[in-house]
Amino acid sequence: MKRNLKNAWWQDMVTGHDELVAPPGAPAPYEMTGLDCTIIMHPQVWKCSGHFDLFCDMMVDCRETKRRYRFDQIKGQWIARFNPTGDHSVAFITSVAEDTEADIKRRALKHFGLRAKQADQLIDGPTLSLPQALDPAHSPAQGTHWQNLDTGEMLTDLSNLRADAYKMVLGPDATEMGTLTAPREFNLMFKTIVGAMGTAEDAAFLRPETAQGIFVNFLNVMQTARKKPPFGIAQTGKSFRNEITP
Repeated sequence: MKRNLKNAWWQDMVTGHDELVAPPGAPAPYEMTGLDCTIIMHPQVWKCSGHFDLFCDMMVDCRETKRRYRFDQIKGQWIARFNPTGDHSVAFITSVAEDTEADIKRRALKHFGLRAKQADQLIDGPTLSLPQALDPAHSPAQGTHWQNLDTGEMLTDLSNLRADAYKMVLGPDATEMGTLTAPREFNLMFKTIVGAMGTAEDAAFLRPETAQGIFVNFLNVMQTARKKPPFGIAQTGKSFRNEITP
């Protein structure tokens, strides 16, 4: 089935393309040619394209559970246990579950040692990503609206709370606050060494996308296939990315 899909796409885009008729939306007719580039390309290609320096995600590790997460995929809410006597406690409760809000409420009750009928003691801010939560603009000190999780009542008397925000984060699977490491870059390209006796200087990467091969070989295709712009280049093949998956 996979081969049939590839063949059908190739037939539609390359071999079956009518270069004498302009397709709908195209300003003029154009030619098409196919290309099959190498999976491992010169490292300078990825340096020039920006992949070497910029093709990365930020990740964090949990020192308690030994799990790893993408920094921008962790969602949560600033939640406080409101005490009329003024003895408040606050934490940024995080989750990576599909039903984020329900999971945050459940974890908040457990974290503060409350039962479901005591949910009126909890007040919360808006749902934020972890990068937003650590931004001073979204910290408890700047929050002007806190909402009771049970009654929906808006409260504003926690604006004076401020501490080291990172120590107040409860990881998605953790039981203690402050267990997440600082975010650090994680390059998404698969690295390999070229040559039997290769060193770090011989490092190369499996292509993270197929388009770069088209860009690098554009002049070669135009000259060897005797094409004149405008013309199209089509390519099928595998790309490799070292993704962070919770």
